[in-house]
Amino acid sequence: MRSFFTGKGSFFHRKSFYLILGLLVGMSIVISAYQTSVYFSTDDSCAMCHVHPHATTSWKQSHHFNNKSGTRVHCVDCHLPPKTNTYDHYTAKLKLGARDLWSFLTKDSADIDWDFLSEIEQAVTYIPNESCKDCHHNLFPEGINDDGITAHLYYDENEKKLDLQCISCHLDAGHYNPNYKHGKLAIGDINVPKVDPSLYFKTATPITAFENFREQIPGSPISFDMIAIPGGTFKMGSPEKESFHKPDEGPVHNVTLSPFFMSEVEVTWDMYNEFFFKTQSEGRTPPEAVYANNSRADVDAISGPTPPFGFPNQGWGSGNRPAITMTHYAAETFCQWLSKVTGKKYRLPTEAEWEYAARGGTETPYFFEGKPKSYSNEGFWRNFSDADVQVISDYAIYVNNSKNRTQEPDAVKANPFGLKNMLGNVLEYCADKYDPQAYTKTGDNATNPLVTEGEDWVVRGGNYASDAADLRCAARDFSKHDAWLKTDPQQPKSIWWYSDIRGIGFRIVCVP
Repeated sequence: MRSFFTGKGSFFHRKSFYLILGLLVGMSIVISAYQTSVYFSTDDSCAMCHVHPHATTSWKQSHHFNNKSGTRVHCVDCHLPPKTNTYDHYTAKLKLGARDLWSFLTKDSADIDWDFLSEIEQAVTYIPNESCKDCHHNLFPEGINDDGITAHLYYDENEKKLDLQCISCHLDAGHYNPNYKHGKLAIGDINVPKVDPSLYFKTATPITAFENFREQIPGSPISFDMIAIPGGTFKMGSPEKESFHKPDEGPVHNVTLSPFFMSEVEVTWDMYNEFFFKTQSEGRTPPEAVYANNSRADVDAISGPTPPFGFPNQGWGSGNRPAITMTHYAAETFCQWLSKVTGKKYRLPTEAEWEYAARGGTETPYFFEGKPKSYSNEGFWRNFSDADVQVISDYAIYVNNSKNRTQEPDAVKANPFGLKNMLGNVLEYCADKYDPQAYTKTGDNATNPLVTEGEDWVVRGGNYASDAADLRCAARDFSKHDAWLKTDPQQPKSIWWYSDIRGIGFRIVCVP
């Protein structure tokens, strides 16, 4: 019995040996795993997988690398939950590490759109709010200005309710972006080419016949093309058998429209900035004062937008690119101002006019050949084969060819009426209020319909981030006012600029 329990080679001695051996092996594994984790938490190890100079260079130019405190913020400090939250930190590290390693092994870094990955839509998925707050305990540091105090108070009150993200307002904190501005824009910050005043147009273009014309904005060097759209009757909406058909697109009904002129392209930054500079409001003009002034029939000077926070063109460029991020009221006020300076009647298109113009005399889902299912990224089979982009890319700027930003009009071909970017690039405001039952209420035959009751405005055409399914001529959408102003901390909130939608713009109609 003694030999069994205490002798050489006894049962308990063998168990003790394996127990000690197991503990040593386990400790070695834990220590090795920890040291590996530490090694792969360094900035150099992150740069091993992210083989592109932009990340390292922009990080070294940012406030997180160079700041008054002398504190250097590292990759893992921002891109992972705090280490104090051990489980979330290491599970996030494992997931990100596996994904980055897979990309490193299977993808060519030259094919990755790093500019796209730097945009706010991507940034909010990589920067946990908890990491920001782990360092920035005091949201009201010495030297913060009044706008900063207002913004941070708004954040404190609405972080959970509205799912506010720090990175939404501090996109350049960790990676410097020369095209990003945190704070209110000064008019002088907009780079406008100098033009000899002697070359300014003296008068607007007279209309002598119902034909295409080039409008001139008096007192400026700006001109733009208007296309004559003949009146007629067309079938509005989509049949139930059309792929991606939605209930608010039916029933298909006949609509008759009078002739009208429509701008060849969406309102550009050149056009919109002319309006902005000539009508800008100083400071925070109360909305009621703006409405009262602009509603007067005998108004002498139209009150235009107050300066926005940051660059509304997102650093993508101005010129012929479509003007974006303005509210529906701002778009209407632009039309009011343009009508006054040209002596013509400019306005937003009705929803019926927009669809009629987009179709260009066709009755198919798009004004060009092809089926929505062939172009769309949606559907089970897209897991095995890519969508067809050959034809649609000639006519529309959308998610598969936009590089996540707007493009200039010349990037696409015109539709049969001669209009460019009717589908994609930016969503376009219409004059109608949105009603999902509008077509049912209109009846089978309607003449120049306009819906005036509802909470939201109709927007049409899809934008640069839209799937091909939402670019169909009959596809309908609507403004989302509260969601598009989610991160705007101002009280009252801006009536001119949206803070949370980039792919929204408009084109204009002129009444003959």
